[in-house]
Amino acid sequence: MPLRVNGDAGQAFPIYITVVGGLLLLAFAYFAVGQAAVTRSEAQTAADAAALAAALETRDQLADQWLENVLEPDSWQDIFDGEVPVPDGCWRAQELAARNDASADCEQDGLLGYTVVAETNEAVGDTIVPGTEDQKAMESATAVIEARCTFELPAEDAGEDVLPALSCKGEEWGLSPDDLNDLPKAEDLFDVHLADGQANDE
Repeated sequence: MPLRVNGDAGQAFPIYITVVGGLLLLAFAYFAVGQAAVTRSEAQTAADAAALAAALETRDQLADQWLENVLEPDSWQDIFDGEVPVPDGCWRAQELAARNDASADCEQDGLLGYTVVAETNEAVGDTIVPGTEDQKAMESATAVIEARCTFELPAEDAGEDVLPALSCKGEEWGLSPDDLNDLPKAEDLFDVHLADGQANDE
């Protein structure tokens, strides 16, 4: 009987080693997947932040244009539609991507949007998966600017001193040429947000 027990133990040992080795291999594989997921998450964060930064820069420029032309309501709609010349905001996207340890390829998407493709500077790193040591993550995001305000131009016989009232998503701004101290801010005039479904995997 003791000999049979020792024989069974001897046969079980290789099976034990195989099972443990398989579990370790599986654990390393999950670790590699986790590393890749973290790297891709970092790329998506960089793309989101960069796209929003570019859009916010343009939003602020448009708001400045509106303030400069507040006494010329005929120009307001072009400003709200983004149809006025303002500096490109992509420099802000590249700046924010660099802060997130990534590079950014940015382009204006229509008049009121930016699409950014961000690539991490860091690779996934050494894993048991061949080829991952130099593989970087790349993700994209699109941010859009939307005017929050509507208005109606006064009648032609209303006089030059009458400014339209702004209705900005539930908030009313009654404007007077004689009192321009309390004017809407950039965030009152425009919304900036990521486009739905636009932050995609590459």
